[in-house]
Amino acid sequence: MVLGTLFAFAARYAESEEGGGSLLSVNPGLAFWTVLIFLILLLILKKVAWKPILTALDEREQKIKESLELAEKAKQDAAIMIEENKKSMAKADEAAQKVLAESKAYAEQVKAQMLEQSKVQADKIIADASQEIERKKQEAFIELKNQVAEISVEIAEKLIQKNLDPAKQKEVIDSYIKDIRKN
Repeated sequence: MVLGTLFAFAARYAESEEGGGSLLSVNPGLAFWTVLIFLILLLILKKVAWKPILTALDEREQKIKESLELAEKAKQDAAIMIEENKKSMAKADEAAQKVLAESKAYAEQVKAQMLEQSKVQADKIIADASQEIERKKQEAFIELKNQVAEISVEIAEKLIQKNLDPAKQKEVIDSYIKDIRKN
């Protein structure tokens, strides 16, 4: 409002002066009032506008500075987290390799145990079969011995019963031997 009044006053003063003058002519009264109004306007702007503008600019600068600091801190934190993740991945990879090696060793151990057990079982089966064969062989031998004894007894009985001459005895023995061969 004050400013408007000053402008109006300066305009009336300029009209009241005679001689419109050219563009290059200097009117000292008009120049005085123009400078005075400019200074007053400058003081009003300083009091009213410059402080809030400068305060807003300072606040904005401070926020930008804080944002940059936060971004830098976040960048450093991200770099630290990336490094920690790399270390964790390396540890996990190392643990996986260790588990894999242990699994392979365990598989080899189980394989060796199974082969050993299979070998022991095969040896036992072979030993059992050998014993069974030996037992059957002994049984067959005993049976054969018993049959030979029975036949011998029968031959002796018949020889004693027939008390024959040596040629006849030889014939009887030969016929019994042939019977044995057939059986």
